[in-house]
Amino acid sequence: MGTTVVGETVFISVVIPTYNRQPILEKCLRALEVQQISNSSWVTDYEVVLVDDGSTDGTLDWLAAHKDEFPHVRWFEQDHAGPAAARNLGVKQALGDIIIFIDSDLVVLENFLQAHVDALIEGKEKLGSDRFFTYGAVINTCNFDNPTAEPYKITDFSAAFFATGNVAIPKHWLETAGLFDTSFQLYGWEDLELGVRLKNLGLKLIKCPAAVGYHWHPPFNLEQIPNLIDKEIQRGRMGVLFYQKHPTWEVKMMIQMTWLHRLLWGILSLNGALNERTMTPLLQWLINLGKPQLALEVARIFLNWYNVQGVYEAYAQLREAS
Repeated sequence: MGTTVVGETVFISVVIPTYNRQPILEKCLRALEVQQISNSSWVTDYEVVLVDDGSTDGTLDWLAAHKDEFPHVRWFEQDHAGPAAARNLGVKQALGDIIIFIDSDLVVLENFLQAHVDALIEGKEKLGSDRFFTYGAVINTCNFDNPTAEPYKITDFSAAFFATGNVAIPKHWLETAGLFDTSFQLYGWEDLELGVRLKNLGLKLIKCPAAVGYHWHPPFNLEQIPNLIDKEIQRGRMGVLFYQKHPTWEVKMMIQMTWLHRLLWGILSLNGALNERTMTPLLQWLINLGKPQLALEVARIFLNWYNVQGVYEAYAQLREAS
């Protein structure tokens, strides 16, 4: 099998799927245009491969009108088919030896690419091969005007093995693993499922905390709750698909399909008594205090209960069908 020899010159492709994110996408792309790459680096250059997943907010018109401002960007479009299909198209169109995945609502610092490069070089020297990927830090923020001002919080910690919010990997390993499974058409799990296949190929995770991305989302408000509940139910259904492909205890733990999770979230939500209706006054009080992020964390009590219920309902339907 051929390998990308980190230490020789390489070209980097940053692959970004986007869907109706034009205002924050602009900040994302502008941050990528001002990357500081060391003259002694083995990176010859980089590109940004943007895949528009059927946006209806004028994203492509905006890009066409501002293309001279984004010399690193090449963009492609597809009918709305979800992030897995969009990332697969991006990888296939990418010219780079190294693929870096980020989301279109992520704003990075100017040392972002160099930090991943340094970690790739260090990993190659340590492991003696390119059988690994680097995973940067993701800090959640609702500060649109200055997203990179947000400090790291304990809730920003992620235990995921492979997540596409901020990861760099040799392209050939993605191709060997088979890219993303496009049957994950609802919300969730397509990147972690690919991670299981990469782990089965023997790839290691190398943390790269210097490659920081700031993941923007609008401040939490009560109007978002129905959409958040729907996402948790979708995530439950896709979790069962994940378990179908990889029926292991590790995956059961990841998707919360254990008696422990059912007991935990059942107790925390008082068996559903703490829900979007009964907790509205508390959530609104926290929002009025200027603490929307804390309100969202409190809302996760019932959001996780919806997720666990969604997992078990989807699993019951699967067993009935079979």
